[in-house]
Amino acid sequence: MEFHHKPVLLEETIANLEIKPDGVYIDGTLGGAGHSVEILKRLDKNGTLIGLDQDEFAIKTSQEKLAKLNFKARVILENTNFVNIKDVCEKHNIETVNGILLDLGVSSHQLDEASRGFSYNKDAPLDMRMDRRGMLTAKTIVNEYGREEIKAIIRDYGEEKWASRIAEFIVEERKKKEIETTGELVDIIKAAIPSSARREGPHPAKRTFQALRIAVNNELGILAKTIEDGTELLKSGGRFCIITFHSLEDRIVKDEFNKKVNPCVCPKQFPVCTCGRKPVALLASRKPIVPDERELQANPRARSAKLRVLEKI
Repeated sequence: MEFHHKPVLLEETIANLEIKPDGVYIDGTLGGAGHSVEILKRLDKNGTLIGLDQDEFAIKTSQEKLAKLNFKARVILENTNFVNIKDVCEKHNIETVNGILLDLGVSSHQLDEASRGFSYNKDAPLDMRMDRRGMLTAKTIVNEYGREEIKAIIRDYGEEKWASRIAEFIVEERKKKEIETTGELVDIIKAAIPSSARREGPHPAKRTFQALRIAVNNELGILAKTIEDGTELLKSGGRFCIITFHSLEDRIVKDEFNKKVNPCVCPKQFPVCTCGRKPVALLASRKPIVPDERELQANPRARSAKLRVLEKI
């Protein structure tokens, strides 16, 4: 089985990385190597690509894919989460890099492979782990967490207004039997959300599944640290490109990037800065870059994508 994943905002991302032939670039979310292939095409024998992915299957299939292609650059692949970006560079004696890419969220392959339990459209065991070495699964959260904990996850990570009712229904259903599959959970969510509210908008389970996936993989918790560490690793003029797919991720990226651009913490009424904090980066684009109509028609999953780009001073 191949890792099929259509890279989102591919041309825009590659252009904004401003790839130097002898540079060092990190693809922190390797996936099916769609972005990495394009980076490698632009590197010469003095260039280096570091590909990271916590999904072992992504590493294995990308390794096979890249081995068939005739690239001159050095390629390093590591089966780890991008939060370990500094450790990986240290391991390979790399002190600074020219560019970093993160393409956040779940991949097309993970959604399409039913057994992973990411999709509300396919009945499968409740799993949702991107890294199968992890202990926490969606099944654990649904069956063992308290009602208030489940409600908070669905409300905060899914921005679901019916979070309280969904949590209540989950707790009631699990008294009868353990909730084991995505199909069972979808039925519970549909029962919890009034039919009038289910007629419009996205699939009724979309927000809850997003919330559980974020909780299982600690997706938001690791993002700020990765931006901090990644910015430190960048050379002057280096670019940090991050593609997000929902407002929670985008808000964190926007806020963390802004802290690098405007780190001053002085009260607004101060006539001059006294905190002494100096900008370490600038925004390469004031507004997020979004897919054009052509890409949206070719790949509907790109509709909520936003690319933000930071440049190290």
